Amino acid sequence: IPTFVLTPLTYLGGVFYSLTLLPPFWQGLSHLNPIVYMISGFRFGFLGINDVPLATTFAVLVVFIVAFYLLCWSLIQRGRGLRS
Repeated sequence: IPTFVLTPLTYLGGVFYSLTLLPPFWQGLSHLNPIVYMISGFRFGFLGINDVPLATTFAVLVVFIVAFYLLCWSLIQRGRGLRS
């Protein structure tokens, strides 16, 4: 999973560069990546610079947190493969 999921997300997340350096297509695609918003928050915290407005960063992170929490909760409630 790290090779096929996390590595591309990291490279498209703006970890090593600013998103403004990407072509418009890749900028739009990068904004679907939750790592972009985490990196933007960290970058603002450490450097005072951000690629995404801070309010948008927090809002998108809250949406991702709630969505993944609900997904995990529903999977645990179903218990597929967990219960005998």
